[in-house]
Amino acid sequence: MKFIIDAQLPKLLAQWLRDRGYDAIHTLELPDKNRTGDDMINQISLQEQRIVISKDSDFYHRYFRQLEPHKLIYLTTGNISNADLLTLFDKNLERIITTIEYSSVIEITRTKIITID
Repeated sequence: MKFIIDAQLPKLLAQWLRDRGYDAIHTLELPDKNRTGDDMINQISLQEQRIVISKDSDFYHRYFRQLEPHKLIYLTTGNISNADLLTLFDKNLERIITTIEYSSVIEITRTKIITID
């Protein structure tokens, strides 16, 4: 499973996913770094079948208008510390992976994982 993590999330999340055997890149690792636009993130997602992880509602709305990006994990946690974000993923990783395998869009709040499509 491959991921691309958007700019407003920590690069640490990409490393955390890699440490667990997943192919993950952060926008900081792309040529334009955190200036990488949504269109380019979307293009990479489609070409490489990467799941976008983002807090950006633009990706959420784009999916339902154009069925792009490839798949989306949409975080609606509000402001959250890096430690709390990693704890949230750690406690729910198995469920996140299982859910995104069969769904195109999921939403993660501080308390639940919601299948959108």
